[in-house]
Amino acid sequence: MDTNQESPVPKKTADIRQGPGGRFIPGNPGKPVGAKHKATAQAREAIGRFVDGNVERLQTWLDNIADGVPKPDAEGEYVIPPNPGRAFELFQSVVEYHIPKLARTEHTGEGGGPVRIVASNADETI
Repeated sequence: MDTNQESPVPKKTADIRQGPGGRFIPGNPGKPVGAKHKATAQAREAIGRFVDGNVERLQTWLDNIADGVPKPDAEGEYVIPPNPGRAFELFQSVVEYHIPKLARTEHTGEGGGPVRIVASNADETI
């Protein structure tokens, strides 16, 4: 039997019907909006494990960047000059992979104006 031959019968994978070649059949909605690609999820998980396993080391690196590393026998001179802004940027770049960014949302009222909130006595539990 030829194992490279594709089955003419559609297969069902997690409630997603696929035809020959793994293509979605007509009427299938496809991947839900906001769903992460499997490789992306695995990469984020690996980076998260790396960060969790190296918290103390990362903290030391960030402290060295923020506070600077002085030269051993030179008063006021640095091997790495203090740069707290850069330390914060690096911290953000690591955190970004561990904690996803939230999308910004702007709420507007009718015609792009302010949002109007109306409360009445019936809303006493608010």
